[in-house]
Amino acid sequence: MEYQILNTSTCLLVLLVFIPTGLGICPSSCKCSGNDRNVDCSGRNLTVLPQGLQDNLTYLNLSFNQFVDLDHQLTRFTNLRTLDISNNWLKNVPAHLPKSLWELYATNNNIKVLQKLDTAYQWNLRVLDVSRNMVERAVLINNTLSSLKFLNLSSNKLWTVPTNMPYNIETVDLSNNFLSQILPGTLVRLQHLTSLYLHNNKFSYIPDKAFDQLSQLQVVTLYNNPWSCSDSQNIPYVLQWVQGTAARVVGAPCADQPWPWASTTPAPAQPTALDSSPMIKGTKAADRETSAAAPEPTKVTKTHKQFKAKEVAPLATQSHPVLFPGTDRPLLHSPDGPQEAAATRTIHVQDSSEGNASLAPATGSSTTPMTLSITSGMPTNYSKMPQSTTATLRKEEPTPSAPDARVPSRASRWEMGLLLYLAALHAVALPLD
Repeated sequence: MEYQILNTSTCLLVLLVFIPTGLGICPSSCKCSGNDRNVDCSGRNLTVLPQGLQDNLTYLNLSFNQFVDLDHQLTRFTNLRTLDISNNWLKNVPAHLPKSLWELYATNNNIKVLQKLDTAYQWNLRVLDVSRNMVERAVLINNTLSSLKFLNLSSNKLWTVPTNMPYNIETVDLSNNFLSQILPGTLVRLQHLTSLYLHNNKFSYIPDKAFDQLSQLQVVTLYNNPWSCSDSQNIPYVLQWVQGTAARVVGAPCADQPWPWASTTPAPAQPTALDSSPMIKGTKAADRETSAAAPEPTKVTKTHKQFKAKEVAPLATQSHPVLFPGTDRPLLHSPDGPQEAAATRTIHVQDSSEGNASLAPATGSSTTPMTLSITSGMPTNYSKMPQSTTATLRKEEPTPSAPDARVPSRASRWEMGLLLYLAALHAVALPLD
């Protein structure tokens, strides 16, 4: 009996000693989950760490408290992955943080300097957020923070873009600072950078070649900076880079201001969808050719023109009309669909004597023996022809002066009479041969 009591006492002692360590105890002022390895102590007005925190924590939230100093107090949490110390009264990043950290959030504190020892041994750190502090200088050691992907130093008091940023970094937020310069070589190694936020700063220009090595950049913000758009020596680089980069630029510099040093040659007008039509191109070309010869165009409606007989084949005997469809005319666009600008043209080549046998009596005729009549009509539903179509008609059918078009001269009548007389003599001489 005594032996059983002794064994039971030993078991109870072991449980009292090891169970709190194995199962963990959540502090009364915090909320715990995940076997008490995820602890949330935010918003408790704490000034010191609560009692009962396990050493094997993986997540610890101490935000929205009144911590002033946490140096050397977090070193023992060697399994800690995420630490949130935002919205406190900290004057610096806590010294000797565990090297197991993946994410560190220290926003909205009173941190003035990011010391080199604050991040020197954080090989596993992937996210570093020190935004909304009073950081005036950020000192990073070359070849440290090799796992860092996200760096947020926005809303601080930086004057110069931090140097020695890790080469594997992908997102850098430096917005809402007092940045005015980028030292040579600062961004050269950042060939994996995809997002760069530089808005709300004091940049007046970007140094030459500063962005040339950012081959993976996808987005950059540049708005709300006092760009010196009239500085012909320094501002051209960033303007030309913005034009040539494949990244999305939010707030391009000098977008709403003229460039005094740029070329003032106007850009050629872009053709519209209507101008690209082959019909319209041909009509415009005809307009340009005609404008030099006829600066004051004459409106063409229905035209009846008579040409001199010497312009017609002298032995033409056809009296029936020959029809030529007006398919070479440009089309007009109307509510009923495309139509031809002019109707069918009819050319009448006729002889006044109805055959070779009656050519002799025609020598005394006072009228023109042969007449070429060209009639150009218009669609019935159009009362006015466009200017371009008018130019085309003028080019194809030049309008002679009024006296020459209606009344042949006396010399031409005499000449035609002589020609007809010789033709008649030739016709009479043929039977004799």
